[in-house]
Amino acid sequence: MLTVRLSPRLEARLNRLAKRTGRPKAFYAKKAIAEFLDEQEDYLIAVARLEDNLSPIPLAEVVKQLGLDR
Repeated sequence: MLTVRLSPRLEARLNRLAKRTGRPKAFYAKKAIAEFLDEQEDYLIAVARLEDNLSPIPLAEVVKQLGLDR
């Protein structure tokens, strides 16, 4: 269980969205948290990769490895 205090303005926006769409506020809160966590995890992976000082891979090679050149 999680309790979050929202600013009055943010809460009003969330209330309007929930009312307009017929979805519960919790639906949007869960969605927002999940998206935020995905982005933060991706960011941390990117930072770790940069800190590894790996040699760059040319775009053409990435395209070829992913089979996007077909």
